[in-house]
Amino acid sequence: MMTSSSRYKSKSSITKIFASGTAMLALVSAAAPVALADDQIKNEFNPVQTGVTSLGIAPDARGASMGDLGAATDPDANSQFWNPSKYAFAYSQGAVALSYTPWLRKLVNDIFLANLAGYWKIGSNDNQAISASLRYFSLGEVNSQSIGGVNESVNPYEMAFDIGYSRKLSEKFSMGVVFRYIYSDLGFGASSTSTQPSGASAFSADLSGYFVTYPIVGQSECQFSWGWDISNIGTKVSPEGQPPAFLPTNFRLGASFMFPLADYHNLAISLDLNKLLVPTRPRRDDYRDDDGQVDEAAYAEALNNWETISPITGIFKSFSDAPGGFKEELREISYSLGAEYNYNQQFFLRAGYYHESQYKGNRQYFGFGAGFSLNVVRLDAAYMLATAQTSPLDQTLRFTLTFDMDGLRDLIGRRK
Repeated sequence: MMTSSSRYKSKSSITKIFASGTAMLALVSAAAPVALADDQIKNEFNPVQTGVTSLGIAPDARGASMGDLGAATDPDANSQFWNPSKYAFAYSQGAVALSYTPWLRKLVNDIFLANLAGYWKIGSNDNQAISASLRYFSLGEVNSQSIGGVNESVNPYEMAFDIGYSRKLSEKFSMGVVFRYIYSDLGFGASSTSTQPSGASAFSADLSGYFVTYPIVGQSECQFSWGWDISNIGTKVSPEGQPPAFLPTNFRLGASFMFPLADYHNLAISLDLNKLLVPTRPRRDDYRDDDGQVDEAAYAEALNNWETISPITGIFKSFSDAPGGFKEELREISYSLGAEYNYNQQFFLRAGYYHESQYKGNRQYFGFGAGFSLNVVRLDAAYMLATAQTSPLDQTLRFTLTFDMDGLRDLIGRRK
């Protein structure tokens, strides 16, 4: 409207004012739904709160490049994070993988996640496997000032070490279990008499299952698999000077279908669903009456119940405790959809998408990646591009280097 009034300068001032006012009214009307939507998101924003959140970061480039999935994909050295029961169906006798993920690379260069994982098949029929992983999340160097006015430097970090066992229960199904030790030192509790505050320890376990079959579609043999993993079932973590926090207990359910495109060319499509099995923290606004006053007593009681509930009870409560009812429970489910193309298990191209509700964290991003494999070593790389809020991993490259024990053994044998 303003463009039209500027073209016809012969119009009266009243007409121009009317046209300008109409344009402003149109802009306000267009912006109103956006503002209302933003207010609704702000009022209903209620993410599930946990401690040691670094346990939920995908450690390897392969899973990350497909939108953070791996519950039912082909087993590899990093299955300890996604679904350890897959190790029983691994093609190789063993493998070790080292992964590196920078964090907030646009701002700093000393925050990162490093992960070491591997497995080894055991038993006369290779139907069992033992596995282990070590992850270390460094938050870099943080400078602070103590009560006495002395400048101090701390290096907060989180780490976890776990060991696992998986076994085939039939020709198509396996299960696995993992036991994990967790240590978190985020610098809480620092004082003038203690420049190195003590961290907090926790213990947890994972339970998983994996099923794979090979249906014939047309004249081609395909592969269909599905798997599930309940991770971080354990104690609470209690940093010094802070209330106890739930571990990020997570239920992951996934399926994957791989079919041949031509000789040596295969394509796999995979889907993962995730839900944190952690009770929702009460919000003060949920205890307002019709007059807008907060029932402080009821809120304090609900908060105390949330802080003192046991982790196991919290797992069952997490399915029905959201203030928004079933609608909000569905918002707590995130999904990943990804694809992986491989040529003769030597060259790989991957892509995927991860989506989390805008009311539960609003993490939404695409993942892209590629991999190249020789007899002994495989190199995978992943790149993430956020589509919603800015992510600490937005426009970041991560890498995984995997060493195959069968290939290494063959190489040593040929040299002898």
